[in-house]
Amino acid sequence: MLTAFARAFRTPDLRKKLLFTLGILVLFRLGATVPIPGVDYANVNQCIKEAGGNGGLFGMINMFSGGALLQLTIFALGIMPYITASIILQLLTVVIPRLEALKKEGQAGTTKITQYTRYLTLALAILQGTGLVATAQSGTLFRTCQVGNQIIPDTSIFRTAVMVITMTAGTVMIMWLGELITDRGIGNGMSILMFTSIAAGFPGSLWAIKQSGKILGGWGEFFGVIIVGLAIVCLVVFVEQAQRRVPVQYAKRMIGRRSYGGTSTYIPLKVNQAGVIPVIFASSLLYIPALIVQFSGNTTSGWAQWISTNLTKGDHPVYLALYFLLIVFFAFFYVAISFNPEEVADNMKKYGGFIPGIRAGRPTAEYLGYVLNRITWPGSLYLGLIALVPTVAIALFNGSQNFPFGGTSILIIVGVGLETVKQIESQLQQRNYEGFLR
Repeated sequence: MLTAFARAFRTPDLRKKLLFTLGILVLFRLGATVPIPGVDYANVNQCIKEAGGNGGLFGMINMFSGGALLQLTIFALGIMPYITASIILQLLTVVIPRLEALKKEGQAGTTKITQYTRYLTLALAILQGTGLVATAQSGTLFRTCQVGNQIIPDTSIFRTAVMVITMTAGTVMIMWLGELITDRGIGNGMSILMFTSIAAGFPGSLWAIKQSGKILGGWGEFFGVIIVGLAIVCLVVFVEQAQRRVPVQYAKRMIGRRSYGGTSTYIPLKVNQAGVIPVIFASSLLYIPALIVQFSGNTTSGWAQWISTNLTKGDHPVYLALYFLLIVFFAFFYVAISFNPEEVADNMKKYGGFIPGIRAGRPTAEYLGYVLNRITWPGSLYLGLIALVPTVAIALFNGSQNFPFGGTSILIIVGVGLETVKQIESQLQQRNYEGFLR
């Protein structure tokens, strides 16, 4: 692997792409430390120390922003508005015929959908920025902090507008940096920025576990977490690479004096076809009831107390059961809208392809749907179990909220890492070099 890295940096054009990507990542992390105007940064640091790194209801968004959300920096919203906009457009593609037609138009249609995603990202950034500033001004962002309502001293409309515009501009800049990496760097820009945001919190979380540990001065817990994390990474890599290959045979066709077709290929159906999206959906949906209680101010009624008791603590049995069931449900839901067996069967029939032993047309679609349902079950159960790892770790480490190898973070880091390594691998093999994967 070290030899492959050396060869990558010895190749001029590949070295330029790698250095350009690293430069963008440095700029991205620098923007995550610059506070927006109008924030009392001393009070923010005090509240973060009192919270002990726990973001509460905003924990996942804070993770995706690399810790910038709770620090109220210019990149506080992070990549989340773009992720949300991309998921919404992907879901609407199945519902709205116009978007479905654009998707089938190829590169021109994809460019148009990307433009719609940018507009929706801008709108979501304004909405989320306004909500974040209002939450910080009311003191809800740090409920247990004594100076939580003094984070933003000036609550005038002008100051609020400047803060929202600054965070929105930061989100637009993040989107631009991601597109620069995609065009001139290595890998998918948005995915790499997300990877960087999550990985940036690992050292601090590991050191917090060491400081709060009791075995061998905290080193026992420190190395224990690393061993568990490596085991989880190996499991995730194994499952993410697992796929069911459905064989496809193309019949020979004579056009003039030439013979076409007659080749064999396969349809790769991944075990985890949905990726990390079901975990994001389930987490976001479970945040909604607690947010309603939080902003309604009604904490004495029966329904509010039930939600506060059962749906705000990550280790409560009701929360765990709902979380697991929602992940399984969204895994099947997302696979159903992202993979259309009938469309695949029609395309195969159009080009003379068939699955050996299965008739073309409707029987092929039914067979693909049957196979997809069977492999989605282990994939969805695997997602649910991986997502519950932080809860088990919190119980083992006496309520520590700093376990870095959570399900969502590991799934994203491993997925983006594998995809980026494959891209570098392909570029090395084009130059007759051995890559990382042998």
